[in-house]
Amino acid sequence: MLRNRDYVLGIDTSNYKTSAAITDAQGKILCDLRKLLHVKQGERGLRQSDALFQHVENLPKLLEEALADDRARRIAAVACSDRPRPQEGSYMPVFKAGIGFGQAVAAALQVPFFTFSHQEGHIEAIKSSSGLSHQTRFLCYHLSGGTCELLEVNEGNIQIIGGSKDLSFGQVIDRVGVKLGLNFPAGEEMDQLAIGAEKPSAYLKKIPADDLFFNLSGIETQCGRQAELMMQQASTEEEKAELVRELFDKITRILIEITQKASNETSITNIMYTGGVSSSRCISGQLKRHFSNTGISVEFGQQRLSQDNAVGIALLGGKKLWL
Repeated sequence: MLRNRDYVLGIDTSNYKTSAAITDAQGKILCDLRKLLHVKQGERGLRQSDALFQHVENLPKLLEEALADDRARRIAAVACSDRPRPQEGSYMPVFKAGIGFGQAVAAALQVPFFTFSHQEGHIEAIKSSSGLSHQTRFLCYHLSGGTCELLEVNEGNIQIIGGSKDLSFGQVIDRVGVKLGLNFPAGEEMDQLAIGAEKPSAYLKKIPADDLFFNLSGIETQCGRQAELMMQQASTEEEKAELVRELFDKITRILIEITQKASNETSITNIMYTGGVSSSRCISGQLKRHFSNTGISVEFGQQRLSQDNAVGIALLGGKKLWL
């Protein structure tokens, strides 16, 4: 370790958020900065080129704030997300922004530069703040706007063993939210509606399971049509909230079903949830209540770290540098 250098700078440039973080040699979070990318009202996402441009605009200010207060002089390494998953061929242009800025900062400070996948960052962010921090084998859900996977993590190796075959939960939630007149991304507003509903509606069919996999296009179509109908008929806010609650309940039920199956098939009882959808208070609350005293341990860590952030990337950089 370079003298008086005990911090790691992490950078993450996902499709909807620019993030920078600094952690120290003990894994303490010293800085956690995030800026949501702008999506025009009524649109359901961003093109990669638009997201890349916004990252390039956001990073100078975020890095200036992250490296303020003499922190730059204590940076021992820079770590960055460079691809969605730790698999050959995994690629998204948005990560080029973080890689370029990260390499430049590392060269200027004359410190090592490390890269990890966005998914590995998500897992580390939650694992480090959970009861699984020292576990080497566990199951992990990565549930976000673009990913809906059940993973088996074993000694750092990550294998997909289940999840959605088509859409992600985040896509379904966002698309329905936009049809209900909410801003994109709609996850937090949808979660508040679900929590505030007195009861769920009764419009949607169960999400069917195929062993540890499932499809979400059916429920997205059902819920989307009902949302459009509600907007046309000027339904009450309570009626809309009840539809959202039913959608979240159906998501929770398929997660319960798949979790139980996966635990039985693998004999693994430690299950971790990460990704933006895992930060839902409605979904996580139901999962915690269902699995309490069942022999299956569900871990959410610090749920503010479930959403896209650079903390996990910084922590991984620290592990590679010092362990």
